[in-house]
Order: sequence, then C-alpha cells, then structure tokens
Amino acid sequence: MTDPAPPMPLPPETASSDGWRDEFGATLRLSWPLAAANLLQMLTYAVDVIFIARLGEAQLAASALAIALFGLVMWALSGLTGAVAPVAAAELGERAPALRAVRRSVRMALWLAVISGIAGVGVCLLLGPLMRVTGQEPHIVAMATEYNTLLVVSLIPFLFNNVLRSFVSTLDRPIFATAITAGGILVNALANYAFIFGNLGAPELGLRGAAVATIITTLVTFAAYVIAIRLDPKLHRYRIFGRWWSPDWQRLWHITRVGTPIALTITAEAGIFGAAAFLMGNIGATQLAAHTVALQIAALAFQVPFGVGQAATIRVGYFYGARDSEGMKRAGWTGIAVGTGFMVLTALAMIVIPKPLLAIYIDPWDPKNAVLVGFALRYIVVAAAFQLFDGMQAVAAGALRGLQDTRVPMWIAAFSYWVPGIGFSLYLGFYTPLEGVGVWIGLATGLVVAALLLTYRWSRREKLGLTTRPARAG
Repeated sequence: MTDPAPPMPLPPETASSDGWRDEFGATLRLSWPLAAANLLQMLTYAVDVIFIARLGEAQLAASALAIALFGLVMWALSGLTGAVAPVAAAELGERAPALRAVRRSVRMALWLAVISGIAGVGVCLLLGPLMRVTGQEPHIVAMATEYNTLLVVSLIPFLFNNVLRSFVSTLDRPIFATAITAGGILVNALANYAFIFGNLGAPELGLRGAAVATIITTLVTFAAYVIAIRLDPKLHRYRIFGRWWSPDWQRLWHITRVGTPIALTITAEAGIFGAAAFLMGNIGATQLAAHTVALQIAALAFQVPFGVGQAATIRVGYFYGARDSEGMKRAGWTGIAVGTGFMVLTALAMIVIPKPLLAIYIDPWDPKNAVLVGFALRYIVVAAAFQLFDGMQAVAAGALRGLQDTRVPMWIAAFSYWVPGIGFSLYLGFYTPLEGVGVWIGLATGLVVAALLLTYRWSRREKLGLTTRPARAG
C-alpha cells in the first residue's frame, strides 16, 4: 500500500455540484440515458415475448422457465462485471483522467466477463434436470431445453456489452448505451421475424429462432460499442482494447471482490422471481403465462429506478474517490428521491390503465385470453403496491455500491428475499386459496424489507465508516 495521491478535481461535466439543485440536475443528466437504455433493453426482451406468445401458451411457458435460469445467471454476472463502474468512478474522482487505471480496470472486467461467462454457461445447461426435479410438464421441459441450449451462446457477448456500457457511462457518454440499445431492438425484431416464422429467406425455427435472434442481437451490439468507442476521442484515448492479453491480477481481484457481493445480491433478488416462475408452473400453465406477462410490466417499470441506481453508483463513486462526504450525501439521497418518486407514477398507471399495459404483450380484449388476463390483472395490482419500495431498494443499493459497500447489502438482500419473501410466497401460494396472488404478495414482502434495510444502512453510512476511502495500492 502507498500513500494516496492528492485528490484531483473531477471533470466539470461530472463533478459540478454546488448544492442539491445542481446535484438533481447532474443526476437527471446521467440517469435518463441509462434509464432509457434499460427500458430499451427490456423492450428488446419484450420483442421476444411478443413473437413467442404468438407461437402459443406452451412455448411462452417454456421460454419463461428457460429465461428464469438464464436471466438469473445473466443479471448476476452483469453485476459482477459491472463492478467496473464504481471502481472506475472512484479512480476518476481521485485522479482524473486516470487513463492507465481506468484502462486496466476495463480490461480486467472484460477478462472477468470471459471467465465468469464460461462458468455461467455451465450453470445454465443444468436447466433440464432442474425442471424435471421441480415437476414441470415433460413437453415444456423438452421445448425449454432446446431453446436454452442455443440461448447460452449469447451470454459472454452480453457480458462484454455490459462492461463496455459501464465504461461509456462512467466516462459521461451514457447516450451511447441508449442509442446502441435502441438499434438492438430493431435487429432483434427483424431477426425474430425472420427466424421464428421463416421469413426473409431464413429457416422457420419456431422457439429456437428466438434464441438465434438473441445471439445475433448481442453480437451486433458488441460491434456497435467497439465502433463507438473507437470513433469518440474521449473514449478512444483510454485505448481499452490495447494489450488485452496483459493481466493486472490485483485489479482483477479488486473488481471481483467488489462485484461478487453485487452478483449475489442480484441472484437473491432475481432468484426469488425465478423461483416464483417455478412455483407458478406448479400452480398451472395459464397462471405461469399470466405471471410472465405481469412480471414483464413490473420489470419494465423497474428499469427507470434501476437506471437512477446506476447513476447513483457513478455519482457517489466520483465523490467517494474525491473523499467528499457532502457530495456523497447529496448524490445518494437525490438518487433515492428521483427513483422512488418515479415509481409513484408507475403504480398509478398499473391501477388506472392495466389493460393497455397488458396490450404491450398480448391482446387483453381477445376472448381466448380471458382467463390469462384475469390472472394477470390480479398480479398487476400487487405489483402496483410494491412499486415505491422496489424503486427505493434499487437506488439505495446503487448508492451503497458507489461507496464500494457491497458485502452487507448482499446479506440484507439474501435475508429479505429468501426469508420473509419466499416464505410468504410458499405459504400464501400453496397453503391458502390465494395461489398465484399469494406468491406475488410474498415477492412484495421481500422488496419492502430490502428497501427499508438498505435505506437505513445508507442513512448510517458515516457512522459505519463507509465514506472513508482507504489508501490505494501502488
């Protein structure tokens, strides 16, 4: 360890924050492109659901079970590799522009994407045995396994994209993530149209075609990031692809140490939603299909506070690197206020216009969807009830990540989602007449507990010594 270098001022476009009003503006400027990119990413997945739903309920249920595991692994590893954001932000805050430090951090994050991605593929290939153990219907198992075998090819390219997105966002270019993700929607829609139904001269692959579309989309997205970084002078000066074979083991370990608890936190949260899909599968295929559609709507709303949380990680990280405790305070609380406030609007929308929201994915006025829609409307009411807490926990967790405080939040998430959360889901879903609604009440309980505990920890950050940045290694 060496003595820390004197803190350097942050670039004006990222550090200027003379008060709460300035911080509010800075948070919004960084948040909206990230939130938009998140929404567009969800729309990319929505395209899959829209096309797959037209194949039938069985195919939709099969894809939901495959995505339950694949999505869990994908988002967990995105948390692991995305730890490059708070690490790079702190390096910028301490000694901007930190060319060498940021370049090495991004390089090691790309290494981590390959290493963890290979392990993740192995986990995803356990889907078949997992479905059989949990009692899923044999024909659903067969379709889901075939779909999943192709889908896993997209995992490592997705993790590359996650690292590059973190890099451009930390360097004040989040609009690139927005534009590239928007282009990905068009690519994904075209590929789904071609490969699911055999249009444009492509083979008709049915459910497998959706997996092929996902692979094509991730590869095109990766190419777009590489081109954008090469053409932008501010980003290109970091030369993040230079000497890609050269290791920095200390930095790789630091990103892994910060990112592993983030990955486990995401696993705890995403895992409960994945487990809920399996619980719904035991209640009935129609309830599972309704759960899938309702969850898509809740997840769509979540992308805005998730983007605000990503912005809070970067904003707090800048001030953490600069050792500015007042700046950390403003950045964190501003993010929490923005993210939670937005969820008030989404909750109202779910209560007032639920059917138009369902229409994003299915036709809620078609008589053949009547039973599915009936279940979905009940689940959306519960989703509306937990919107505020979902937004709060997302941004509070993001603010704590900016302080590189990830281990205790991991335990908070594990407890919240898997003790009161899954406990209520199991009891209310299978031991009361509530069934699917009971499962959703359990999900809500886990989010409420997590939100309260994470926000409490953020409020005590200084007393807990979380705002003190240790001396950096040479």
